[in-house]
Amino acid sequence: MQTIVAIELPRSTNEVATAAATASAHPRLMTLFRDKVRTLNYSPRTEEAYRHWIRQFIFWSGMRDPRTMGAAEVEAFLSFQATARNVSAQTQNQARSALLFLYGQVLGVKLPWLNSTPSAKTSKRLPTVLSTLEVQRLLAQVSGRSGLLIRLMYGTGMRVTEALQLRVKDIDFDHRAIVVRQGKGDKDRVVSLPESLRDALKQQLHTRAELHRLDQQRGMVDVYVPDALARKYPRAAQSWAWQYVFAADDYSTDPATQRRRRHHVSAESVQQAMKRAVAAAGIPKLATPHTLRHSYATHLLLAGYDIRTVQEMLGHADVSTTMIYTHVLRVGGRGVVSPLDTMLS
Repeated sequence: MQTIVAIELPRSTNEVATAAATASAHPRLMTLFRDKVRTLNYSPRTEEAYRHWIRQFIFWSGMRDPRTMGAAEVEAFLSFQATARNVSAQTQNQARSALLFLYGQVLGVKLPWLNSTPSAKTSKRLPTVLSTLEVQRLLAQVSGRSGLLIRLMYGTGMRVTEALQLRVKDIDFDHRAIVVRQGKGDKDRVVSLPESLRDALKQQLHTRAELHRLDQQRGMVDVYVPDALARKYPRAAQSWAWQYVFAADDYSTDPATQRRRRHHVSAESVQQAMKRAVAAAGIPKLATPHTLRHSYATHLLLAGYDIRTVQEMLGHADVSTTMIYTHVLRVGGRGVVSPLDTMLS
């Protein structure tokens, strides 16, 4: 299974019109894309992002069939994104990957030129990290379900999607562990359950159980489970173990199956809660829910944990990814001593 960094896609009126026009002009192509991306078990977020860029490419070309286009059009499209729309290198590379998938996997067209199309050079940026005092001020501003999610993300280093997709069966109070399923790269890992969140999580499960009983009475207890598991265990989708810990307040339509069911809380609600808390705490940093993950890793290193342990907790495939937090530690007196301070001491 392949994953990509999530990039927020536009949802303007023009974007809706683009999607509708593209789907209308190329219904067979988009059906082929959907079938292929799901056969290869790509994540729903990857599918959404790739669909967006394929539609944008077709719309940009004047609704031409991609099979009638080649290197010149692809390079011009990517150049248009970089110059006219001023998108980031990361976004350019995501668009390039979508077109690689379209031609190579969906259309089965062997185009060596597309593989040789250079990737945009991404910038090396240090992550935003909150100090322990800033985290304390932040946590003082949050409460309720969103507050518990924010505390859980800081206390475990989970990504926001990993926290939202947490199932009842994945919390092990006896072993003080949380199993993170299908993280980035389709990998499972185990993180420590913060002792300070034990009671709050148990209360959340109690509240969730009441909602589960209500869904049973309504005949709406079904929840999304991976297709292979749903075929092997048909009743898994109705079981308590597979329910989302942080369930949405209402039902929604699953875009893949068109079935109405209770999904998990939306990422947007957590992002908005985080934004409000950062402002209320007076923190002058561009902090998002992912900042909590960066802060978790940095604070573990400050506490003396070795880099390999932090790598395992974060689920990084390569320790070089985790090493960026050692650069963060050098900021603020942990690196070179300023000659000005030496002179004045």
